[in-house]
Amino acid sequence: MIRYAKPRTLDEALTLLGEAPWRILAGGTDFYPALGNRPPSENVLDINGLAELRGISETTSHIVVGARTTWTDLIRHPLPPAFDALKQAAREVGSVQIQNVASLAGNLCNASPAADGAPALMVLDAEVELRSLGGVRVLPLSQFLLGNRRTAIRLGEIATAVRIPKRSIAGSSSFQKLGARRYLVISIAMAAARMALGPDGAVERAAIAVGSCSAVAQRLPGLEAALAGLRPGREIAKTVEAAGFEELSPIDDVRGSADYRRAAAREIVQRAVAGALERTVAGVAA
Repeated sequence: MIRYAKPRTLDEALTLLGEAPWRILAGGTDFYPALGNRPPSENVLDINGLAELRGISETTSHIVVGARTTWTDLIRHPLPPAFDALKQAAREVGSVQIQNVASLAGNLCNASPAADGAPALMVLDAEVELRSLGGVRVLPLSQFLLGNRRTAIRLGEIATAVRIPKRSIAGSSSFQKLGARRYLVISIAMAAARMALGPDGAVERAAIAVGSCSAVAQRLPGLEAALAGLRPGREIAKTVEAAGFEELSPIDDVRGSADYRRAAAREIVQRAVAGALERTVAGVAA
């Protein structure tokens, strides 16, 4: 018999997770479409009653986004300019109605290659907090996302938060998304960039990630290293143009060919880097 439970506390949820396998139901914006006309075939653990998993807080070392925090919550919360790309991505997640119920952690746990939040979180060096009766694990996002619809969540675990190290919130960021139309679309390619300038006005830190061009979103460490030490201007654009983008492995599908995706990735990375630098320079000038 399929079970349904709606715990009121995290401890109650963890106890249930320790008893049997469950499918986690949060916002439901991916859960219900995946069912189609079929009834659930797994036990359903509805975590929408867990108020403790919703909200944005700070510790001495991290900004912590609770697993049930919605995209609308994120958009409305005052955050440093390094989060601008994530807020831009939030506005691209479906419609406003979807943004009001869909959660940041749910977007990651669904593990779609086109998850809008993944590139913007990767340039923030995001971590995923996982809890079970056995304790707490914290994984870098790059280790949490294993492939198309695959994550590192173990049996009995639940994602409870996304954590952003405060050491990774320097500079400003920008997000770019390419789809077949402007809104309500799965991306062909997307990119996020976070750029921080040093006292001399040169790039001190570059963080760049591309989504929808590999099984999981990918950072571009080669390009990041090549941009370090350059001053905003044509040299940065030329460096992006010359980059090999070897980290990407795009595929052919109904939304675009692999060659088109690779070319599109270069263009939107160029735009994301330029946007992040523009915001960073404006912030330094202010």
